[in-house]
Amino acid sequence: MLPQDLIVDLVIRYGFQLLGALVIIAVGLVAARWLGALADRALQRRRLEPPLRALIGRAIKLVIFAFTLLVALDKFGFQIAPLVAGLGVAGLGVGIALQGVLGNIVAGLSIIFTNLFSTVLVHPDHSRVVIPNRKIVGEILHNFGTMRQIPLQVTVPAATDLAAVLATLREVVGAAFIAIDQVNEAGIRVFAGPWVRVADYASAEGELYQAIVEAFRARRIALGVPQREVRLTDGVGLGVAAR
Repeated sequence: MLPQDLIVDLVIRYGFQLLGALVIIAVGLVAARWLGALADRALQRRRLEPPLRALIGRAIKLVIFAFTLLVALDKFGFQIAPLVAGLGVAGLGVGIALQGVLGNIVAGLSIIFTNLFSTVLVHPDHSRVVIPNRKIVGEILHNFGTMRQIPLQVTVPAATDLAAVLATLREVVGAAFIAIDQVNEAGIRVFAGPWVRVADYASAEGELYQAIVEAFRARRIALGVPQREVRLTDGVGLGVAAR
């Protein structure tokens, strides 16, 4: 049994340190719980899923508790500098080994907290397209918005009445940009750029081309096809007999 004087000496020497460490831990637990609840409410306003909110809240509580524990150990007389240095080196090694995974995690958190956009990829063949978050954050994205222009191109023979062609296209596609785009071997190519909703892009393109073809047929406007004129001066080396 320890002598009473030794017990009193231990209480005097370590009692206040132990009491201070316990107070620090208690305050840290209260602060961790309060900040975790505060973060959960903030994330709930951003309409995050409950499992994700719980994960982030637990991570915040764990970080605060770990910091509180280090402060309490320092108050109790432990040297925490070597421990912090060791944890830093270990964390660096883990970060280098898992840099790809951590890159995806950080990029995902960046998307979640900044609310840059929400993406739903639906492929026509019902397959899933999985894009790593670091690719989304680190690359330049071209977003068509809610409207998209359909580049319609129609070629007519060179001898066609262009005024009739342009008038027919305006009647079909409405108030869209229409102009002569190119003169090539098939004839004269005319461009029309109507705007449609992104959701209707695929169906609208086919319907507009069908309407243009039917309107051209009704007005007897021919469509251009590639043509070449070949002239034979003699049959030498051509493998045919010239007539």
